[in-house]
Amino acid sequence: MNKEVHISIVSPVYRAESLVDKLVDRITQAVSKITDSYEIILVEDCGPDNSWKKIQENCAKNPKVKGVKLSRNYGQQHAIQAGLDLSLGEYVVTMDCDLQDQPEEIEKLLSKAKEGFEIVVASRKNRQDDIFKKLLSRMFYSTLGYLTETKQDRTVANFVVYHRKAINAMASLKDHNRYYPMLQQMVGFNYAKVQIEHAEREDGKSSYSFKKRLKLGIDTILTFSDKPLRLAVKFGVLISFLSIAAAFIMIGMWILSDVKAEGWASLALLTSFFSGAIISVLGMVGLYVGRTFESVKHRPTYIIQEEIN
Repeated sequence: MNKEVHISIVSPVYRAESLVDKLVDRITQAVSKITDSYEIILVEDCGPDNSWKKIQENCAKNPKVKGVKLSRNYGQQHAIQAGLDLSLGEYVVTMDCDLQDQPEEIEKLLSKAKEGFEIVVASRKNRQDDIFKKLLSRMFYSTLGYLTETKQDRTVANFVVYHRKAINAMASLKDHNRYYPMLQQMVGFNYAKVQIEHAEREDGKSSYSFKKRLKLGIDTILTFSDKPLRLAVKFGVLISFLSIAAAFIMIGMWILSDVKAEGWASLALLTSFFSGAIISVLGMVGLYVGRTFESVKHRPTYIIQEEIN
């Protein structure tokens, strides 16, 4: 580790052309009050706008700004990974580029980290999001927590201060799919939470669509938990039990009453039901096999196209 760098600030950038200048200015003003030994790493995740050009301009003006352009869009979590892998600081701050995570709060998080905490996360009170996004977030974290059997906090996102020990520990985990709130729980260490004010988005709207959140959730569940497979086993046992119970009921009705049911209807319903159940379970197993296939190929989780500074 390069001891000359005290703090690294890592921010993934995607469709933030109008925000890059302000992001760098506010980070610089906030962190320069703490130390002169810092670096700002902006990871451009191959967005459709001119964010990379803005990053280049800032790198030319300020040698403390490092620009990283990925070869294609790998997603936010892998962009964060690229920044963490290139960081040199004893403490590393990760934050979104939309300025809803306010750089002025870095000092508060860092002060808590220096009390002896390797991981300090920002808890956003009074989230400045619309009702639909808040509801979606609540559903996402509730489902994720249930299926991964972990405690998920919807007030926590990517605004985190890590000590170098935590960074090295997370780098040693070779999971192909990265989700840092889960990796934080896996590596352990002293963990603290600090409340911060969540700001309004400076410009535009979030690029994290429902489709992207759904994909992130599925990837995270399949990577960090086998609970869906265990639920499938329980579902199969339940179906077997209900089938046996239904068989006894039908035998009882046939013996004790004159009710006569046509056989084709019950057979058609049972066949359709069990076919759907079998296909669902096989599909779930197939998803896990697919994730295993992706992992054993050992392909890089990101590729850098260009670096500046």
